[in-house]
Amino acid sequence: MPVEFSTDDQAEAYGKFAEEPTRPELERFFFLDDVDRDLTALRRTKHHQLGFALQMCTVRYVGLFLQDPLMVPWPVVEHPAVQP
Repeated sequence: MPVEFSTDDQAEAYGKFAEEPTRPELERFFFLDDVDRDLTALRRTKHHQLGFALQMCTVRYVGLFLQDPLMVPWPVVEHPAVQP
């Protein structure tokens, strides 16, 4: 006897950004502290550093790595990119 734990909408939204994060969510999940910046700085180029930071923050927000790491709303890219 199969049991469903989530609705079809929840299953469709699983593992991706269902909607653009709010400003408070960006500040909470996409803020890079000193440890995050140290880890990010170990990457070779600015492109690698931004990609690493995005994946690290996405895991905090979504709960897992995206199957397609390019499927990120633009404000999510901008928020870590402008942090020192």
